[in-house]
Amino acid sequence: MSSEIADILDREAAQTEAGNYFVANYPPFAYWGTDTAARVGELLHRAPVPRVPLGVYFHIPFCRKRCHFCYFRVYTDKNAEQIKGYLDAGIEELKVYAASPLIRGRKPQFVYFGGGTPSYLSVSQLESLTGRMKEILPWDEAQEVTFECEPGTLTEQKLAALRAIGVTRLSLGVENFDSHILEINGRAHRTDEIYRAYQYARSIGFPQINIDLIAGMVEETDANWRENVRKLIELQPDSVTIYQMEVPYNTGIYKEMKAAGKLVAPVADWATKRAWVDLAFSELEKAGYTVTSGYTAVRDPNATRFVYRDQLWTGADLVGLGVASFSHLAGTHFQNLTEFTQYLEAIQRGELPVSRAMATTEEERMIRELILQLKLGRVSRSYFAAKFGIQITDRFSQQWADLRLKGWLREEGDWLVLSREALLRVDPLLHAFFLPQHKGTRYT
Repeated sequence: MSSEIADILDREAAQTEAGNYFVANYPPFAYWGTDTAARVGELLHRAPVPRVPLGVYFHIPFCRKRCHFCYFRVYTDKNAEQIKGYLDAGIEELKVYAASPLIRGRKPQFVYFGGGTPSYLSVSQLESLTGRMKEILPWDEAQEVTFECEPGTLTEQKLAALRAIGVTRLSLGVENFDSHILEINGRAHRTDEIYRAYQYARSIGFPQINIDLIAGMVEETDANWRENVRKLIELQPDSVTIYQMEVPYNTGIYKEMKAAGKLVAPVADWATKRAWVDLAFSELEKAGYTVTSGYTAVRDPNATRFVYRDQLWTGADLVGLGVASFSHLAGTHFQNLTEFTQYLEAIQRGELPVSRAMATTEEERMIRELILQLKLGRVSRSYFAAKFGIQITDRFSQQWADLRLKGWLREEGDWLVLSREALLRVDPLLHAFFLPQHKGTRYT
């Protein structure tokens, strides 16, 4: 194989080394700049593009503990007054967006509370926050309201409050069912809290309960992983998300590696992690689930969707609120300030708290949608022809040819479909579709 796909496979590390493998957006974050950030406010004076959905993301950066593998902006040292100040700042930020010509009068199709640990908030904080948000930007037409939870922070009262404020998809950050592995990896919850939280949530009747797992945590074994899969299927969640363990540079694990002068992380190699995810997907399929992306499986694809994912990956606008949050508006990517105090001070000055941004070209937006949709395991040729006026089979003919040569691509009518083997390693393969100027740099 002459190709870039072959080169990517040759470079693919057998062991887990430090860095990000997960492709979350395009162009890579390294190309977002402070010069463009200064012009983000101009976007808000534009008229919205007809039929482009709107979503809202609120970053809740508070946690009981910081996991050893966590690379998000989170805090474990904030008191109730500081948390209140932060939530108030997020509300002020939302007011700015909601009053702008770009957003005014639009209703979110999806709302997502991520973290950190959104479920760290008290019932009164949750009710106050969401009540104020609805007054500013009503979400009565939202198709999905997602709320991420750490099992040990959930009580029956809090779950009842979440259901009452309109949460439709509860995402439980289980990661592993073994208390020892949870402890070794710095997770705050333990096995008994997983089952208690899940039973509470089921009794309250959330439309969708999602369980997150991570394949290849520190001290993970084949026997433990098989037991994880067994317990997962026994619970019968509506949907499952499984990630392969990575070790970004700002994690506790990397700091330990650096101190010890080690290049390889103390977690399973990539071949093992792919095999574990493959096992999980195969067992889930036997249990009646359908694999819907390189990371997800759903029990009933007609009833269970990931609206946040699917609309973002087809070009929806996203207002990101809070420290370090990401937004995508009118073809421009931007990220908020990444330090707690700087974020609050910017809001107090009446400024948009933006740290870096990138205005994309139509070609970059097309590639963004293509690579993100490839994570679903299939892309529609007619979709890209209709939206961007491009034949992706011609534009990326070499990449498709390389995948066919490996036996990793087939055609099903309008669809280009990845094999399971390709889907399990889809993130590194996506780099072959990047523009030349965006290749070969650190993804972050």
